[in-house]
Amino acid sequence: MAAGVGGIGATPGGAAPGGAAPAVRPLGDIVPVPFSVRPSGAPYTLTPRTRIHVDDDSREARRIGAYLAGVLRPSTGYALPLTDDEAGRGGIRLRLSRGEKALGDEGYRLESGRRGVTITAREPAGLFHGVQTLRQQLPAAIEKDTRRPGPWQVAGGTITDTPRYGYRGAMLDVSRHFFTVEQVKRYIDQMALYKVNVLHLHLSDDQGWRLAIDSWPRLATYGGSTQVGGGPGGYYTKAQYKEIVAYAASRYLEVVPEIDMPGHTNAALASYAELNCDGIAPPLYTGTAVGFSSLCVDKPVTYDFVDDVIRELAALTPGRYLHIGGDEAHSTSHQDYVTFMDKVQPIVATYGKKVIGWHQLAGATPAKGALAQYWGLDRTSDAEKAEVARAARNGTGLILSPADRIYLDMKYTEDTKLGLSWAGYVEVRRSYDWDPATYLPGAPASAVAGVEAPLWTETIASGSHIDHMAFPRLLGAAELGWSPAASHDWPAYRERLAGQGPRMAALGIDFYRSPQVDWRTE
Repeated sequence: MAAGVGGIGATPGGAAPGGAAPAVRPLGDIVPVPFSVRPSGAPYTLTPRTRIHVDDDSREARRIGAYLAGVLRPSTGYALPLTDDEAGRGGIRLRLSRGEKALGDEGYRLESGRRGVTITAREPAGLFHGVQTLRQQLPAAIEKDTRRPGPWQVAGGTITDTPRYGYRGAMLDVSRHFFTVEQVKRYIDQMALYKVNVLHLHLSDDQGWRLAIDSWPRLATYGGSTQVGGGPGGYYTKAQYKEIVAYAASRYLEVVPEIDMPGHTNAALASYAELNCDGIAPPLYTGTAVGFSSLCVDKPVTYDFVDDVIRELAALTPGRYLHIGGDEAHSTSHQDYVTFMDKVQPIVATYGKKVIGWHQLAGATPAKGALAQYWGLDRTSDAEKAEVARAARNGTGLILSPADRIYLDMKYTEDTKLGLSWAGYVEVRRSYDWDPATYLPGAPASAVAGVEAPLWTETIASGSHIDHMAFPRLLGAAELGWSPAASHDWPAYRERLAGQGPRMAALGIDFYRSPQVDWRTE
């Protein structure tokens, strides 16, 4: 592959004989593949004398420098002090330049040579993404938390990189099984390494309500008291949710919280009898069926409830979007569904947020600026696809999450112990080998805001379960969201993905060793 746009100027993947990683990772041998890679000159070698130079007038650059030092110090054993001195004596320089308009909000340029490495960006998010590229250019052992021998080299040349889509997400369902703040933070760190910039938290469902709401306290204390299989469940206090949001922001991820409605609401219905049309609260639910619950569309108290929840959630969430669900509302008539969405979407706008809904929102009237998250399959009916495509042509943006491509809870093969298979089996190649711009017939490519890889947790109950089902497929979703369409190539991706095996192992990620990939060792 020639160097230049979407190309790597080296043997694809740079694999060494016998599956071993090369001594110096070829420039651009990373995931997601960069927009432009131009190898040249000698590598840069980190030494005990290496310093991290940051702009003295940028608090964000200094914070990113401290983050980078925190990544590199344990494995290298080097002090790596931060300094605002000029970078003329070499080292690693992090540079913000508002004049670099071509790099946009998230792009960066990495220049490496014998004297040092300079990462330049227009905005702090781009600088942070450049740091992730620097991490991946170093040997995988850089991720270890104990000292390793090195050498620590970065191949020479220039990477210029900007994302294809502004929305590159991963969803974690904390409702079917509850996950602690620390488990969510760990997932955030893993996502950030691959330039994912949205964490979609599925906070409510039939099996559990996971966020404290002051005006309706039983939602969390009672509705959050269980999970699939009858375990103890749990919920986030407002302080804990704010901690997750702040941690995500420190990794340049935006949190999109979801309160699913009018269906998937049994936890709320069980908590408050008045939300039911008959005034009788159903029992808590610990199974995995869908489509049996619905808020009472005709009751005024339903909209008091929705207003209170959205108001409190919006106050905790600095991001642009609130996700209102809207899928599998089989117990809500079509007219009631339309009525509900017509009343709820303006409430979201009242509190300064934009709507995201699952693609069934297209069957109502999506609000201006709304995004519809498409989760259909290849076999989804032409009529349903056409409805979503029509909404896209009328101005509704799309997030692509086709279930038979990037639902991370689908089994890899029939032998996979975890996961479900209602959308089919989704091996690593299938999760990568599709194009978001052309996936939905009739939808203009300009309507695609990005991609998101959801992880539903009916069978996922631990951090190791997340690891096994999300990795390595999340890397493919990250590349689909970041890298240019011209770079999309399974054989080349397969080689670069192979090089991520030692890195994921060094990070303690219990990933699925797909037989479709010749995993490297290091």
